[in-house]
Amino acid sequence: MNFRSEWKSLISVLGLFLLAYFLPLESGSLQNSIQSGLELARWYAREHVLLCLIPAFFIAGTIAVFISQNAVIKYLGAGAKKWISYALASVSGSILAVCSCTVLPLFTGIYKRGAGLGPAMAFLYAGPAINIMAIILTARVLGFQLGIARIIGAVVFSVVIGLLMQLIFRKEESERSQIGMFVADSDNPPPFWQTAFHFIIMVLILITATWGPGADPDGLWSMIYEYKWIITGIWGIGLGISLIILLKVNWVQVVLAILAVTLVGTLTQAPLIGFVTGIVALSLILAFQGEKGNEWLSESWGFAKQILPLLAMGVLLAGFLLGTPENGGGIIPDKWISSLVGGNSLWANLFASVVGAFMYFATLTEIPILQGLMHSGMGDGPALALLLAGPALSLPNMLVIRGVLGNKKTAVYIILVIILSTIAGILYGGIISSWKV
Repeated sequence: MNFRSEWKSLISVLGLFLLAYFLPLESGSLQNSIQSGLELARWYAREHVLLCLIPAFFIAGTIAVFISQNAVIKYLGAGAKKWISYALASVSGSILAVCSCTVLPLFTGIYKRGAGLGPAMAFLYAGPAINIMAIILTARVLGFQLGIARIIGAVVFSVVIGLLMQLIFRKEESERSQIGMFVADSDNPPPFWQTAFHFIIMVLILITATWGPGADPDGLWSMIYEYKWIITGIWGIGLGISLIILLKVNWVQVVLAILAVTLVGTLTQAPLIGFVTGIVALSLILAFQGEKGNEWLSESWGFAKQILPLLAMGVLLAGFLLGTPENGGGIIPDKWISSLVGGNSLWANLFASVVGAFMYFATLTEIPILQGLMHSGMGDGPALALLLAGPALSLPNMLVIRGVLGNKKTAVYIILVIILSTIAGILYGGIISSWKV
C-alpha cells in the first residue's frame, strides 16, 4: 500500500474517530445545537421547499428547455455587451423576490444554458440581494440611510463581483466557450412571445405564492397578502393557458387540473394543499405530454436532484452552528456574535460579513434579526456589512455553488463578497459617524 497516496483518507478516518470518541453528548449546548439544526431543517421544509424551491425548479427547467441558447449567449454570454448583460443581471432581484437558496436553480439554469461567468455571478448575487421588498422593509424598519446604502451596495457589488470573476477566470471561461459545452437549440423553437408569457407567468406564481404580510395591516402590501392565493390561482389559470399554447396540451386536461386544484383547496380550506395539488397535476400533465413536456419535467427533476441534498446538509449544518433565525440556539453562542459587532472597526465589519455569509437568511428574515442585533449594540457599518453578505450567501448556498462551479470559483466568490461587504461597512460606518458628530 502506498501510504503517501492514502494520507487524506487516513486523516479523514482519524478525524471521524476522534470526533465520535470525544463527542460531548452530555453537553446541553450540543443537544440544543442539534435541536436547532433539526428545527431549521423543518422550518425550511415547511416554509420554502414547496412555495419557493419547487416553482424555482420548474422555472429553471423552462430556461433549460424553452429559452433559446442563442438568446442567453447574446444577452448574457461572455461576448455580449457588458452594459447589457450586467444591467440585465444586476436588476433581476427587483423582479425575483428570492432568497440565496431559491436563486440557485435559476442561476444553474442560465449558466448551463450559456451565460458567461460574470453575468451569471452578477445574477447569483443580485437575485437575493436586490430584493425590492427587502429594500423597502429595510428603509422602513432600520432607517432610510441603511435602505439606500443597501440598494447602492447591492447593485454595485453585483456588477463588480461579476466583472472580477470574469477577469480572474478569463482563461477557463475562454476554454469553456470554445469546447462547445452547450446543448444545441431546438430546430423549431417556439415563438418568443409564447416563451416570454410562460416564463413571466411562472415568475408571478413564485412571487405571489411567497408573498408575506406587510407591516401596515391596512396597506397595499397586506391587502395583496390577504388575497394572495386568489391572485396565485389567477396566475395558475394563466399557466394552464400557456400549456395549451406552448405545449399543445389538451384543454380538457388543463380544465380538469384547474377544477381539481380548486376543489381540493376549497374542501380542505388549505391553500397550500391546493398548491401542492397543482404541482402534482402539472407534473402528471408533463409526464404524459410528449417530448417537450418530458424534457421540461426531466430538467426540473435534474435540478432538484442536484440541489436538494446539498441544501439539506447545508441547512442542518447552519442550524447546528448558528441556530434558527428566530431563536438562535447554535453551538456558537449568540452573545459572542452580538458582542463582536459593536463599533466600526475592521474586525467588527469583517466578523459581521463572515457571519452573514455563513448564516442562512430566508427572504426578509434578515431585517428583524438585524434589528435585534442593532438594539444590542451592533454598529451601523457591521449592520450594512451583514446586509450585503447575508442574503446573497449562506452555507447551503455555498455547497450548491461548489457543485456547479467547483472549489476555486466558489472560494473566490465567497472571498469577494466578504471583502467587499467589509469595505462597504467601514465606509458606511465612517460616514454615519461623521454625520452624528
